[in-house]
Amino acid sequence: MLRVAVVGSGPSGCYTAQGLVQQHPGVRVDVLDRLPCPYGLVRYGVAPDHEKIKSLQNSLRAVLEHDRVRFLGAVPVGPGGVPAARLRELYHAVVYCVGAATDRRLGIPGEDLPGSWSATDFVSWYSAHPDAPGRAPDGSPADGGFLRGVRSAVVIGVGNVAVDVTRMLARRAAELTRTDVPHSALTALAASTVTEIHMVGRRGPSQARFTTKELRELTTLPDTAVAVDAAELARDPASADPSALPPAQRRNVEVLRGWAAAPAPRARRVIRLRFYLRPVELLARDGRVAGVRWERTVPDGRGGVTGTGRYEDVGAQLVLRSVGYRGLPLDGLPFDPASGTVPHRAGRVLRDGTVAPGEYVAGWIKRGPTGVIGTNRPCAKETVMSLLADAPALGHRDLPGDPLAALRADGVDPVPWTGWRAIERAEAALGASLGRDVVKLPDWDSLLAAARSAGP
Repeated sequence: MLRVAVVGSGPSGCYTAQGLVQQHPGVRVDVLDRLPCPYGLVRYGVAPDHEKIKSLQNSLRAVLEHDRVRFLGAVPVGPGGVPAARLRELYHAVVYCVGAATDRRLGIPGEDLPGSWSATDFVSWYSAHPDAPGRAPDGSPADGGFLRGVRSAVVIGVGNVAVDVTRMLARRAAELTRTDVPHSALTALAASTVTEIHMVGRRGPSQARFTTKELRELTTLPDTAVAVDAAELARDPASADPSALPPAQRRNVEVLRGWAAAPAPRARRVIRLRFYLRPVELLARDGRVAGVRWERTVPDGRGGVTGTGRYEDVGAQLVLRSVGYRGLPLDGLPFDPASGTVPHRAGRVLRDGTVAPGEYVAGWIKRGPTGVIGTNRPCAKETVMSLLADAPALGHRDLPGDPLAALRADGVDPVPWTGWRAIERAEAALGASLGRDVVKLPDWDSLLAAARSAGP
C-alpha cells in the first residue's frame, strides 16, 4: 500500500488525488489542508455571484469522498504545524499543492495608507475566508472599513480578479442575497455609497488578461454604465485592426471598441475602464487614501510600455491592487524567489538540482500563478505520472502506521470529512435563520465549533 499526502485541497490538490487513485489501485491519499474547509479558491476565491463555477465543488467533493481518499482539515504544514520532514516520515510521498498565497505589491509611495488594500483582502472579506482582515487600518470593523465613506474606488489591474472585485463593488445587495456571501458583507454592500469605479491597466486593451465572458458581465449589472475612453483604445496599435490578434485578445478588443463607440447610458453607478496609465503614488488626505497619481504610458514597440512624464490624478477613497500573485517559501522545501515557485522537474522537487525522492509539487507553487482552474488538470497529471513512475522505489520504505494516529499523537487535531459536513449543516442553518440559503461561517471559532460538534 502506497501512502501519499497531498497538501492543499483546492482544484490542484483534488485533481492530484483523483489521478493517483484512478491510476493506481494500491494508493491511499490523505488530503491535508490548513483550513477546516476543502476546495481552496473554489470556496474562497470564486466570486459568490459565479454560481456555475462554484458548482465545481460538487466534482471536487466526489474526489474527497472516494474510499481511498481522506480529508484532514485544520492541519497546517510548516512553522507552528506539521514539519515537512515529519510528513516524509509518515508518508511514502508528499505532493505540495499550496498555490500562490500572497499578492504582488506596487512598490509605490502611499501603498500602505488606510484605504489601500490588495484585491485578495477584499475577496477574502466577501468570501468569508477565516483569515480575512479582522479590522480595517483605521481600527474600524473590516465590514465597514472597506466601503464606509467610499464614493470612488480604483481597481489597479485588468485581469479576471480585477473584474470580479469591480463587479462586486457595483453589485446591489439584493442580487447577492441568494448567494453564500457572509451576512456582514451583505449588510455593508447594501449600505455602499460607491458611485464610480475605475479599473485601470498600465498597458493596452490587447494585453489585458481578463476573459471576454467576464468582461461582458460588467454590462449586465443593473443601474450601472460602463465607459471606455476611445482615445486610450486608439493608443493600442492592435485596436485599429484586431484581426491579427489571438482569438481571446481579439474578442476583448472588439467588445471594448463597441463600448467606446456607444454613448454610455445614464446610471447610478459608472465603471470606467482605463488603459495606458501606470500608478506612481497613492495620494493622501487626513491620513487616508484620497486618490491615485498616474503616469501616462505609451507602447514601447516590444510589447511593453514606457512612461511619458505626463501625470493624471484620480480621486478615490478605496484602492484595490490586483497585479498578480506570488508563491511563498515552504518551510523545509527549496524555493526560487525569482519565480515564487519550488524548483522541480516534471513535478519532482529539486534540491540543488537533484531530485528529492518522495517530494512533489503541483499547481501554482509548481508553475506560477498562470492559467484557469482547468489548467490544473494537466499540471496535476504530469506530477501524478512522475510520482507513479517512482512508486516502486518509494513503496519499499516502511512507515510507522496510520498517519492519522501519528498526527493525533503529535498533538494535531484534524477536522475529518464528518467535521466538514457539520460545517455545511451549520451554514445551512445560519442561512435559514437569516431568511437566506446557505451563508458561510466567517471566522475560525465558528468553523471549528461547528466541525467539533460532529465528534471525533
